[in-house]
Amino acid sequence: MVRRTKEEALATRHALLDAAEHVFLAQGVAGTSLNDIAQAAGTTRGAIYWHFKDKADLFNAMMDRVAMPLQGALSLVDAQPEDDPLPGLKKALRAALRQTVNDPQTRRVFEVATHKVEYVDSLCAVRARHLQIRNLWTDRFRHVLLRSAQARGVKLAVPATVAAHGLHALLDGFIQNWLLDPGAFELEPIALKAVDAYLRGIGLG
Repeated sequence: MVRRTKEEALATRHALLDAAEHVFLAQGVAGTSLNDIAQAAGTTRGAIYWHFKDKADLFNAMMDRVAMPLQGALSLVDAQPEDDPLPGLKKALRAALRQTVNDPQTRRVFEVATHKVEYVDSLCAVRARHLQIRNLWTDRFRHVLLRSAQARGVKLAVPATVAAHGLHALLDGFIQNWLLDPGAFELEPIALKAVDAYLRGIGLG
């Protein structure tokens, strides 16, 4: 009986997160009420508060359920023992871009996170999460670029922190613009060509 109750609670949690993905995408995060999500999930508002503290907590749980593409890319790079991590980074970025294009849930959550969030007071925790993830990515990019420059015996054309922010902005910009109009260009090949050009420009050609 206890096992069944736990399974039912987990099923309710997943139903709420599934509903949140779709309702946030349709209405925006700020424009969605917890009651909207409860109705879409076929449950009650009380069920939401059983699982989540507030809407920001629900949003962050939705994000945690899906490994975001760049986060996954960095995990792959960390697992590479080679002296020069740049080939591993390129391979990981290719996988991340492919995941963005081909996995519906990743694409849906990424679109919510990039285009459907308004940083109103009630969503301060969401803004804090975005900043934390951005800072994590740029810091790890910085380490990869420094390791690669050291392995190749070259000096970066700009400070490593600047290079890392530029690489992150390039990738993030390509993904955001592709999500606005997926038919405008092919994300994976175009973004990878731009990354190659950028890396050559900072001395890692």
